[in-house]
Amino acid sequence: MKIAFIGLGVMGYPMAGYLSKAGHDVNVFNRTTSKAVAWCAAYTGEFSETPAEAAQDADIVFSCVGNDDDVREVLTGPEGALESMRANSILVDHTTASATLARELAAAANNSAISFLDAPLSGGQAGAESDQLTIMVGGDSDVFARARAVMDCYAKAITLIGPVGSGQLAKMVNQICIAGIVQGLAEGLHFADKAGLDTAAVIESISKGAAQSWQMENRWQTMLAGEFEFGFAVDWMRKDLGIALVEARENGASLELTHLVDSFYEEIQKLGGSRWDTSSLLARL
Repeated sequence: MKIAFIGLGVMGYPMAGYLSKAGHDVNVFNRTTSKAVAWCAAYTGEFSETPAEAAQDADIVFSCVGNDDDVREVLTGPEGALESMRANSILVDHTTASATLARELAAAANNSAISFLDAPLSGGQAGAESDQLTIMVGGDSDVFARARAVMDCYAKAITLIGPVGSGQLAKMVNQICIAGIVQGLAEGLHFADKAGLDTAAVIESISKGAAQSWQMENRWQTMLAGEFEFGFAVDWMRKDLGIALVEARENGASLELTHLVDSFYEEIQKLGGSRWDTSSLLARL
């Protein structure tokens, strides 16, 4: 297929690379052009100076940028991808953004006979680099079926959750769950230290039971070592939790723990940890 990929951050760069390796005709755009030039040196493909140029005649356009405003700039702005996308093509937004934005993009796309999927990601930089991402998708089932085989190039699990906006709502659930799990692990490690326990022995024991989690398996040692350089930054987590908290105020959900953990991440930012990864909750303890 002819593919446009907009946004070559820590996620988009390897994702676009997997599309190229799979034999797709890939045209990339990045606001920092040097990153696009570097991508073209590493993979087979071309780069464009604007999102509209990259999206010209593409079968599918993927975007993976920072937040709602970034998405609007590259997709619906004066030189955005929707300016040049052809009828019957598909726009897939991998950005973690609001469900409101997803519905806004779907409406704008449909006005030009373009299909839209909101498809936020889980798995972080490591998942993107190892083609092991999980993708939560909102949109029509027939559009999903057309795009799924292409997304398989960089994902291990792709699930259609429901109509447009459902992918973003599912990603909010993902971040809500992660926030609580990481805080619980941080407090457990802190308690074990204060109690004078052999933390390694404790983890060896409890990780075989109901307390086990991905965070425990992959982060307890680095957390104790004060190593917080593993991808998904506190700044981005606060952005994601903020989206969930806004949505909760609108739908009436009670997110007391999420609100509390978000305040703890704010403390981490004040400690200078804006770019530390999310396991840095232990640092404030």
